[in-house]
Amino acid sequence: MPKLTETFARKVPQTKSGTAKHWDSEIKGLVLFVGKRSKTWYFQKDVGGQTQRKLIGRFPVIPADAARQTAMGFALEWGRGAGKKIQMGAPTLQAALDAYLARPKLRSETHKSGMRQQFDLHLKDWLRLPLDEISKSMVADRHRSMAATPSGANHVLKYFRTVWNYARRVHDLPESPTMAIEWYEEAPAVHIIEDLAAWRHTIEALDNPIHRVFYELLLFTGLRKSEAFTLTWKNVREDHIHLPMTKNGRSFDLPILQVHHEILAPMRGLNEKWVFPSPKSKYGHITNATRLKWSPHTHRRTFATVAMEAGILEEIVGRLLNHTPLSITGQRYVKPSIDALRPSMETVCESLCKRTGAPSHRKEKL
Repeated sequence: MPKLTETFARKVPQTKSGTAKHWDSEIKGLVLFVGKRSKTWYFQKDVGGQTQRKLIGRFPVIPADAARQTAMGFALEWGRGAGKKIQMGAPTLQAALDAYLARPKLRSETHKSGMRQQFDLHLKDWLRLPLDEISKSMVADRHRSMAATPSGANHVLKYFRTVWNYARRVHDLPESPTMAIEWYEEAPAVHIIEDLAAWRHTIEALDNPIHRVFYELLLFTGLRKSEAFTLTWKNVREDHIHLPMTKNGRSFDLPILQVHHEILAPMRGLNEKWVFPSPKSKYGHITNATRLKWSPHTHRRTFATVAMEAGILEEIVGRLLNHTPLSITGQRYVKPSIDALRPSMETVCESLCKRTGAPSHRKEKL
C-alpha cells in the first residue's frame, strides 16, 4: 500500500471503468477512490461487523495533507467511542426512500409505487450512495439532463428533496443539494375536451373494449386514472363507488347512477376482482390505456368544467372530485352524505350525455 501523498494523488491515473481504491500505508482507514472522472477521499472502518464510510471530500479541492489530518481525527474519535454519531453515517438514498415511504400517514399505495418507479427510472444510479455523497452539482446536472420534460424533471427532484428533508430529521445532514437547481417554469394545465361528440367517436373506434369503458368511466365520474385502474368489483356498490384509500390519504365514496352501471356493464364477468383486468399485467389490472389526444387527467378536468357550466357550485364540484376543502369548516365540519351529492352527479351526467351523444336509453334513464 502506498502512502497517500499529494504527489501520489495527483499522479495516480483515472480508471477507464469502475472505481479503484487506494489505501494509505500509515493511517488505517484512509482511502482514495479513483474513478473515470474524479478522485475522492474517504475514511472507512468496520463497526459492529458493518463497514461504515465517511466522506472527506474530492481531490484536489481537499489536498492530501488535509485529508490525512481529517482521517486521523476520525480515527481518534471513533477509537475512543465519541464518534457514534459519525459512525452511523448518512443513510443511502434507498434507505432514506424506504424510511420515507414507510410513514404511516403517507398517501396511497399507488402513490408509493409511483414514487419508487420515478426513483428507479431517473435516480437508480444514486440509490446505493450515502446522501452526503450526492452533491449539488450532481443534482443540478441530473435536473438539466431531463430538460426535455421540464415538469417531470421538477417533480423527480422535488421528490428527492422531500426524501432528503425527511432523512434530515434524524440524520446530521446539510440543506438539500436541490438548492442549486433553477426550477423550470410550469404552466398549469388547463386543457379540457372541447368537442365531446368527437371524443365519443374516438373512444368508440378503439380496438380494446376495456380501454373504451375505462375512458368513459373517467369522464362520467371524474376519477383519477390510478383510482380507475385499481377499482375492484367489491367497491362498486349499488349507489356508490367506494375508494378505500385515495391520493389525499383518506377513503372516499362517490355517488353513482344507473348510467355508471350501464357504462360498466361490458366489464361484468371478465374478472372476479378487477373492474379493468389485464392478464398480461403483474398486478392483474391494466396499468395504462391506449393513448388519446386527451390525457386521463383531461377527462377529470372536463368532468369538473361541465359540472361548473351546469350550475353546480365549486364547493360541490370539489366534493365530487374528492379535493380537500381549503377552509377549516370544509375540512373538519362539513361532511355531505352520498345522497346529498347525488343530485349534482345527476346534473353532470345529464349534461355529459347530451354533449357526448350518449345512447338514447342512457339519456332516458337520467
